[in-house]
Amino acid sequence: MPTLFLAAVFSCLLATEGWAQKAARLGCHLQSFNVTVRSDRQGTCRGTHTIQACVGYCESSAFPSKYSVLRASSFQHNITSVSQCCTISQMQTVKLRLHCSLSLQKTVDLFTAKTCQCDVCRLSRY
Repeated sequence: MPTLFLAAVFSCLLATEGWAQKAARLGCHLQSFNVTVRSDRQGTCRGTHTIQACVGYCESSAFPSKYSVLRASSFQHNITSVSQCCTISQMQTVKLRLHCSLSLQKTVDLFTAKTCQCDVCRLSRY
């Protein structure tokens, strides 16, 4: 597949109908949604696939810091927070076939969540 094609601007249109209601379910879990990938603004090549995301919530708390923490931080760290975020623990690749004009087809790889878990909150790039 040409690198130029992969570098094309893809736009993702998420089908978010009912997303907030489903995310309110207890815990951290997989949620399906549709993604549409287009090779350019004109939609020369286009395909739709259902992929998985991790949605929901995990436990968090905040409490006054212990005296030892206060001393170690020169009395600047007076609140201790403990929190976890709903995150992807395993991912997998799915192939999406894009249908193009003139009956041409191209294939791109998409990532989808395989399993979710509550874990340390951090910025991640896969």
